[in-house]
Amino acid sequence: MVGTLINAAAVAAGGLVGLMIHSKLPERFMKIIFQAAGLFTLTIGMASALKTGNFLIAGLSLLLGAVTGELIHIEAKLEKTGESLKKLIKSDNARFSEGIVTPFLLFCIGPMTILGCFEEGLGNPPNLLLIKSMLDGFVSISFAAALGVGVIFSIIPLLIVQGGLTLAAASLQNIFTDAVITEVTAVGGLLLLALGINLLDIKKIKVANLLPAMVFVVVIKYFFP
Repeated sequence: MVGTLINAAAVAAGGLVGLMIHSKLPERFMKIIFQAAGLFTLTIGMASALKTGNFLIAGLSLLLGAVTGELIHIEAKLEKTGESLKKLIKSDNARFSEGIVTPFLLFCIGPMTILGCFEEGLGNPPNLLLIKSMLDGFVSISFAAALGVGVIFSIIPLLIVQGGLTLAAASLQNIFTDAVITEVTAVGGLLLLALGINLLDIKKIKVANLLPAMVFVVVIKYFFP
């Protein structure tokens, strides 16, 4: 799990730099930084979503995921956890929970997460995760500058997800074929599009409630190739 630990350290380091910037720049700069992050997220999301080989699979996965996520209230539970952590560290940041959830979604939805974890989990050097760490570190600067200290705490779910994928790589490699990863990438792209819309304040979408779509797309593509 060396790659995942380095990734978490890069996010934490970038977050600290972002916090220093946040304390020195006026609000108008924070706003434009946040908008830039939103445009960046939209671009990645669009590029990833268009990789699908079957839009029906992506659409069905998203629909099933949305219903499931809404039924079990994923977003509300994540926000509640964030608020509890906020009280624990006695933070007064109004966007603390958003600072945890938003970067985590961006950092962990995408092919580099799966492929990088599989690469290391199967005994190879974590080259992909090292590249991802560099990218995530720079992105975390802008998020921390806009959202505050919560961004640093996004490393907690990052460690859980990437660490779990790395440890389970040997068992999952037969399930995550190239075709499955392509469709997972596409559905992840759709979630990133929703995240970008949130960042740009176009409309509030409960992106966390869409996360089960990432599971449904694997099941649908694996059993109905």
